[in-house]
Parts: sequence; C-alpha cells; structure tokens
Amino acid sequence: MLIDFGRIFVFMVVAILFVIVAILAAKLVRPARPSKEKLMIYECGEDTIGSPWVKFNIRFYVVALIFLIFDVEIVLLIPWALVYKEFGLQGFLVGAIFLFLLGLGMAYEWRKGDLEWIKPKVVPPVLEKEPSTEEVEVQG
Repeated sequence: MLIDFGRIFVFMVVAILFVIVAILAAKLVRPARPSKEKLMIYECGEDTIGSPWVKFNIRFYVVALIFLIFDVEIVLLIPWALVYKEFGLQGFLVGAIFLFLLGLGMAYEWRKGDLEWIKPKVVPPVLEKEPSTEEVEVQG
C-alpha cells in the first residue's frame, strides 16, 4: 500500500507521461506542410515592419495592474450592494470602511503619480567627489 506522498508522486508521473504521449501522438497524426505564410509572425493580419522586439513603456503594465486591482475590488461591491440592508448598520459600516479604503488606495496611487501617463523623471542626487590626498598635496 502506498503512502499519501507516493500516491501524489504516481499521479504526477502519470500526468507527465500523459502529456508526453499526447504530444507525440499529435506529432504523428498532424500533417507537416510548412509554408512561407505559416511561418510568418502573426500581428493582427498586418505585415511586421522592423524588429518584433520593441520596448514598451512600463506605464502600460502599471496602468493595467492598477485597473485589475481596483476592478476586482469594485466587483466585490456588487454582492454587498445587493444584501447590505439585510445586515443593518453593521453591514453598511463594513461596506463604508471598504469604500473608504478603496478611495484611500486610489488617492495614494494618484498622489504617487501612477495615474499620470507621463511621469516626471526623477533626477538622482549627484555626490561630489572628495579630493584625494594627491589632489590636496598638489593644491597646497
């Protein structure tokens, strides 16, 4: 009789073997007729111009992450809005606290400047180089 970890190991081995067998079977069954059209990079039906390795502005990702965070939180308001009357004042206060924290997070993101599309560049401080002993001797 196998212990619990042995069962998990057997399950993982069977899963890996299943994937390998499925890939090999698909390779044997599918037709292999490569053409110039099939080997081209697909970009919404448009021919690519230049290198496909274009650097995107990090702001796209920051805005998308902020949207996801606040979007998920807003979705949580829908069930609360439907049933908060059943819980009375306590249910209303819980929702009000949630809305306050949501607004506080939005104000923080706004104050931080993450909602601005063009963020001002941060100028790092420049440290002045201390004179070495050789430079002090030359000057004195």
